[in-house]
Amino acid sequence: MKKTDTIQWLGILCALLPISLAATAAETETEDTLSTLVVTGTRLEAESRNVPFTVTRIDRETLTEQYRSSVLPTVMEQTPGLFLTSRGVMGYSVSTGSAGAIKVRGVGGGAQLLVLIDGQPQYAGLMGHPIADAYQTMMTERVEMIQGPASMMYGSGAMGGVLNIVTRQAVRDTVAREVMLQGGSYGSFEGEASGLWRKGRFSGNAGVQYRRTDGHRTNSAFQQYGGFFKLGYDISDHWKLRGDVNLTHFDAENPGPEDAPLIDCKADVTRGLASLSVDNRYERWSGSVRGYYDWGRHTVDDGYNEGGRPRTTLYEHKDFIGGITAYETAKLWQGGLVTLGLDWQHFGGSAWNEDKVNGDRTYLTKDDEGNPTRWQSQDEVGVYLDLRQDIARWVTLDAGARYDWHSVTGSQCIPQGGVSVHVTRQSDIKASVSKGFRSPTIREMYMFPPASTDLEPEKMIQYELSFTQRFAGKGEAGANVFYIDGDNLITTVRTGGRPRNVNSGDFRNCGIEVFGHYRFTPRWKVAANYSYLHQSNPMEGAPEHKLFVSAAYTHPRWGAMVSLQHINGLYLAAGEDAPQEQFTLLNIDLHYNVTLSKANAQSMTLFVKGENLLAQSYQTYAGYYMPRATVFGGVRASF
Repeated sequence: MKKTDTIQWLGILCALLPISLAATAAETETEDTLSTLVVTGTRLEAESRNVPFTVTRIDRETLTEQYRSSVLPTVMEQTPGLFLTSRGVMGYSVSTGSAGAIKVRGVGGGAQLLVLIDGQPQYAGLMGHPIADAYQTMMTERVEMIQGPASMMYGSGAMGGVLNIVTRQAVRDTVAREVMLQGGSYGSFEGEASGLWRKGRFSGNAGVQYRRTDGHRTNSAFQQYGGFFKLGYDISDHWKLRGDVNLTHFDAENPGPEDAPLIDCKADVTRGLASLSVDNRYERWSGSVRGYYDWGRHTVDDGYNEGGRPRTTLYEHKDFIGGITAYETAKLWQGGLVTLGLDWQHFGGSAWNEDKVNGDRTYLTKDDEGNPTRWQSQDEVGVYLDLRQDIARWVTLDAGARYDWHSVTGSQCIPQGGVSVHVTRQSDIKASVSKGFRSPTIREMYMFPPASTDLEPEKMIQYELSFTQRFAGKGEAGANVFYIDGDNLITTVRTGGRPRNVNSGDFRNCGIEVFGHYRFTPRWKVAANYSYLHQSNPMEGAPEHKLFVSAAYTHPRWGAMVSLQHINGLYLAAGEDAPQEQFTLLNIDLHYNVTLSKANAQSMTLFVKGENLLAQSYQTYAGYYMPRATVFGGVRASF
């Protein structure tokens, strides 16, 4: 059988999964089963069945069952239509040769997808892209992924979707600590310790982490260390105060493409964020005001090819994002919710080349006239109004609009609307239309030769229809169909013999996604998802077919999980004639539990895991082949 035929049959089998699971669970449906709760896309916690667009929720149990320090690999597996590029055993890095580009339904990869931590934007102030190495499992309670435009609620950068990391928080008096140590192939080691506690009105969450590897190629070492601290105080039953600080530092070597390896190509990056929020919750009113600051310092040596000369300068930059986000949701009438929100951001930074010997700086950031300047910054302000109305418990209508102003590109009006029809208490049909946009970054307007201040925001509209069936608390399954119309994309062309950024790109993406997960018994569970994507103008990092299947068995003493991921038609560059990649990854995780003290909830888990056990030779970033089979083992203790 041909590989393409195999993919088609696997897709058909996955598409039939929701139907077969629905037949299995039909007789056990109960009236007291509700859908999962989500906050992304609504600001206020709501049942996912009342949110008119697709939100994939990945809880902590799923995030931790494969003993991964980063949330992103699990998010990729569990979210249909989402793909993440990688280049090595661990670490994504930044600058030339970096990976960690997130694409949803073919959109993203840079500043087109917004990552949040508890609703706070996370991206580099000059470049506009998220920092993939900063998203740690140890601090995460769950991840919520909006698959499609969310600019009405979150503004620029949410054009392709939103990935929101919701951090852990104790809801009752407790002290819980966890330590995990593991090591394996290529001299890799990971260690982390975290604690969660609550005493009366005070609560906290803190952790530290260290990771390192020699890498599977020469000059591909990676090292990261960091930590976070979150503190909360309940002022009253209705008002809460929250503050947090998150720091991470990593040193990454870039080995370059295999056909043109690099020497001494290194990145030294420090990222930090801090925020302070005040939340209120009453029977009819709920809201929050948050102030935040995100900063970074990057030092990069771009290295040289064999036979070449070491570079005499280092690239360096400092960037920041400061802002305030506020919203208030009111129940003004029966079945209705009104949310009014305000976002303000001030962001920017400075970039320069610094001589390695004498420290002289040549600034790369420019002003409006194209002259070098030590500092460049911009402002963005958005106001939005969202209305949601339940009609006779069977229909939920949602409509909203955002007015967004950018200090360089001007104003935008972003509408969004949708309907959720509750066919039964366990099944829903949703339809939505949403618009997304992305303002050009400071890099695109004021840095490097292609820069142009004439750029306008990128735009896209998505039409989506979806169906979801829940199974009496045992799982759910469903399907999504979407069509995306995007234009005004920023591309680089040659004008007068010189490169220049212009708004000349467009694309039409359409596809289907099916998903399902089901727990047959307290010990057995399965999950699967499949996505098909058609692109009018193929873009790199977006596979045509993506399939993930997993099965897990959990015994009081031991457990095992087997997962299979197949990728077909992955474009390694843009364009119809670009090279494509296909591969199949088999992962197996085994663990054994040792109970140290039942009275004090002390336990220890010994685990071993293997990744890419089929020893596939593949790449997700052009020129950077991933390691073949790798094995890790370790211990996780809770006390």
